[in-house]
Amino acid sequence: MTLDDLRVFVAVCRAGSLSAVARDLDCTQSAVSQHVKRLERETGVGLLERQPRGVMPTQAGRVLEAAAAEGIAGLDLALRRLRELVDGESGSVRVATGATTVRHFMSDAVVAFRQQHPDVSLEFRTESSSRACFDALADSSLDLAWITLGAPVRGIEQRPVRELPWMLAVRADDPLARRAHVEAADLSGLRLIRLPPNSTSAAHLDAACAELGVRFAFDTSVADWDTALLLAELGLGRAVVPALPGLAVPGDRGDLRLVPLPALRPLSVGWAVRRWDALSPPARAFADTVADTCRS
Repeated sequence: MTLDDLRVFVAVCRAGSLSAVARDLDCTQSAVSQHVKRLERETGVGLLERQPRGVMPTQAGRVLEAAAAEGIAGLDLALRRLRELVDGESGSVRVATGATTVRHFMSDAVVAFRQQHPDVSLEFRTESSSRACFDALADSSLDLAWITLGAPVRGIEQRPVRELPWMLAVRADDPLARRAHVEAADLSGLRLIRLPPNSTSAAHLDAACAELGVRFAFDTSVADWDTALLLAELGLGRAVVPALPGLAVPGDRGDLRLVPLPALRPLSVGWAVRRWDALSPPARAFADTVADTCRS
């Protein structure tokens, strides 16, 4: 059993296809199959089963995949840290983020970090959800992921940075725009612009509303918070969004008004990493800089 065997096996489990992995590795499907067969001989159990389209891990295969993926990620991280020890304070910090994360949470931190660490590059990888950020952390050399915090995830440490109260975004001529705040009872039956259905923020909002017995109807859905705000400003609907850092206060953004929803449990955002104690000094410095600017 070799490290290459394990890497290939994990890749096959994730892709669900021997041929897809062969294309990615620029080798034959037979070569990929040999890696898997060697693992099966070594473990004495079948690790993959064929499906009408591709393959999937057996129960034993899922056990090995989980352990191998975690071990490979830790080893890759250690090797990178060793290279950084040789290089000193140079190198890079790799961050997975949502589509609007840098604008709302990191713009000041990026400037401050670049001034303090001019020889360290910042690399950002856009992901569509917290789940995708977790997968990116597990599968690559990423250091950090900015996420909406949710349930614990095996092999991932989550650290809250800021809580975001919920706001109702409406046009200035909307009857609710004149309210100092909106009560939970006033939300029932409202038709809203839906946040990304598979996102952690949408799940959190649904749970917070369910606690209060509030149910919404939806006219349309969007891929990110900024688009929801724009559609609300254009009068295409109302939106419930978190109070993002740097977002204009009610009355300061043209035709848009943001009305507090104090009864809804706030949304928590922050960092996810594989291991905090394994972060490089530059990555830890960037995480701390973002946290400090967000809290201020």
